[in-house]
Amino acid sequence: MRALIKPRHLKPGDLVATVSPCWGLAGDPLVRWKYDLGVSRLKELGLRVVAAPNSMRGSDYLAENPKARAQDILWAFENKEVRAVIANIGGNDSIKILPYIDPKVIAENPKIFVGYSDVMNLHLLCYRCGLSSFYGDNLLTTIADAAGWHPYSKASFVKTLMDPSPIGSIEPSADWTYEPSDHFDFEKKRSYYPNDGYMFIQGSGRVTGRLIGGHTGIMELCKTPIELTPEDYDDAILFVEDIPEFFDEEMIRTFFGYLGQTGILNRIHGILIGKVNESASFDGRARIIREIVSGTYSSTIPIVYGLNFGHSSPTCLLPYGALTQVDCDAKTISVMESGVK
Repeated sequence: MRALIKPRHLKPGDLVATVSPCWGLAGDPLVRWKYDLGVSRLKELGLRVVAAPNSMRGSDYLAENPKARAQDILWAFENKEVRAVIANIGGNDSIKILPYIDPKVIAENPKIFVGYSDVMNLHLLCYRCGLSSFYGDNLLTTIADAAGWHPYSKASFVKTLMDPSPIGSIEPSADWTYEPSDHFDFEKKRSYYPNDGYMFIQGSGRVTGRLIGGHTGIMELCKTPIELTPEDYDDAILFVEDIPEFFDEEMIRTFFGYLGQTGILNRIHGILIGKVNESASFDGRARIIREIVSGTYSSTIPIVYGLNFGHSSPTCLLPYGALTQVDCDAKTISVMESGVK
């Protein structure tokens, strides 16, 4: 796996740019309250916030103008005053903006970039440019949660992006939910449920590797500029998550079969799987994973289910390229270095 540049850490007074690379919902009139709420919470950390020039022009305009979305990414990275770039929300067509982005702009202006879901495509572009970015908070869905910025999510944001010391142990949250965040009703709050921690599906001993991954759509990037090569998985720890509809038993068979057929299972050192759905047991899917990984492909790599990242809430930030340790005996996961410098 290639070495990545760490961006400079955030400090009070720094300017953060918000962008809409996937979906322009933040600029729709009925959702503006939620954008403003997210901005206010970033300001509580002492940060200044600016919306990229096209980012608040609404979902209809941005759906029809991928070049405008790309221009915002270029603007945010080229702007010397901007220290971090945060996606407003995910979506499903960020792949359309890639032809309009000059990778040199990202490579020559390394800075913090944060988001999850369809934002993965931008993370993999950052990876191609040699920059470590962060699979984590979107402004609308995490930071601007109507019930409050969950303390677990907020603590991870501060530790990962504002503290240049090693991140350390990633503990499971005390509670969690997979209920969707409501973008239109300020009064509607999500219900949270007790978290029963991590499930170590297979593996023994202790392994280390560098983080890479996203959601299961990573399989669909063949012949795109951001397709990962087999070598990109060397000595890596793969993290993966998705929405429940896309992470059922059929998708488990498809995704882990893909990892085996492409030889990725022979290159990576472990797999971390994000939370899926509080109303369904993961036991059946765990059994399928073992059948494929250790049964069909004779791989004994550690596989852990139940991390708080991605589409569930709360969420931790995962820095691409960060050296991470999975200890199957102690049942711990630790990021052994800082995400920022």
